[in-house]
Amino acid sequence: MRCVPLLLLLPTLLLAQEPGAEPAKPTALPDDGQGYEHIERFIQVLETVRQRHPDADSVTYEHLVNHALEGMLGSLDKFSAFYHPETYSFIAEQKAEPELPGLGLTLAKSDQFLSVAAVRDQSPASHAKIAPGDRILKIGDDDAEPLSLQEALAKLSGKPGESVTLKLRRQVDRQDYDATILRVVVKQVAITDALILERSGERKVGYIHLNEFTASAHRELEAALDDLEDKGMKALVFDLRGNPGGLLGISVEIAGEFLPPSTEVVFTRSRNPEEDGPPLATPDRKRKKREYPLVVLIDKGSASASELVSGALQDLKRATIVGETSYGKGSVQQIMPMGNGTALRLTIAKYHTPSGRTPHEVGITPDVPVEITGNDRELLDLWRRRTALTPEETARLNTWTDPVLTAALQALSSQK
Repeated sequence: MRCVPLLLLLPTLLLAQEPGAEPAKPTALPDDGQGYEHIERFIQVLETVRQRHPDADSVTYEHLVNHALEGMLGSLDKFSAFYHPETYSFIAEQKAEPELPGLGLTLAKSDQFLSVAAVRDQSPASHAKIAPGDRILKIGDDDAEPLSLQEALAKLSGKPGESVTLKLRRQVDRQDYDATILRVVVKQVAITDALILERSGERKVGYIHLNEFTASAHRELEAALDDLEDKGMKALVFDLRGNPGGLLGISVEIAGEFLPPSTEVVFTRSRNPEEDGPPLATPDRKRKKREYPLVVLIDKGSASASELVSGALQDLKRATIVGETSYGKGSVQQIMPMGNGTALRLTIAKYHTPSGRTPHEVGITPDVPVEITGNDRELLDLWRRRTALTPEETARLNTWTDPVLTAALQALSSQK
């Protein structure tokens, strides 16, 4: 079996097998003597449902087993999943998830249902209280059940600033609800702000906001740092708030801007140590030393690669971390074909920072915690799009001081 990189979901770091490849042969857990007993109970329930449920169309073996597997994978963690044939076929052909970045939604399709596979944090979908596992019943006035994934994606796509209305059924309580989602602009650049802060005092403090760890992020960061250093920057605030992650290799290169060459910053641990690869280290050569004081800002939307970078810089005493505890995504997923057109997306390992800790499900705890309110999040969003505000939004923004940035400047003032 040969595993090849397919894509990096945000915030999921993902590996995939080639379609048709045999899945890896894992080391089985020891049999506790009850395996057959539990499988027998599963078969008993399966046959009871097939014999007694009045809807014959819903009790085929394929339908029942596939949805049972869907529940099994969903019970493990929020990043593992069972792919029904249409969803896996789409991923294998498109080399991408059925995702709508402007809405913050990733879709999935079973034999009968169109559902929500993932919701991006701080996205329009998350603001509308849509949750993974919710079924999409209608898109506008159209029933969603007959739609293919391609057709559903087409109906949900549109211009930024336009809205789409969905009728959904919640997974947790089976209640139907309506949600209107406003499409947003998906930022194409990684660095959305790079400037000298006006209220940084005698020592010039630079500020850089990294939106995402894209393929161009390291190159953009290098250029931004060079420019700020030419302007006299003597300390840096590196803002990773709301950054959902991205490419692992790019995150290691970015950490390398602030760490010595060949510094180990991340490694993986699985259940089988012989399958773990070597630690990932920063590049063995540096174009420029950047040894000035550094503060990294994080919040609950900082995930995956953001957590690996902030955690490594924290472990190695290179940066002070300010904000709130991060999202808690530090695991590796692998796509494994399972026959009959289905596949698993299974968590197979966890990432660890240099000290050996993993952010998975716990996040990175800041050195300087700051309480962030919903109003603060709204106003930070306004500040990030400050060049295109209404007069009312501008007036509101002018009354606000970013509490996280204030705490960062206080932390820098105590450093040499």
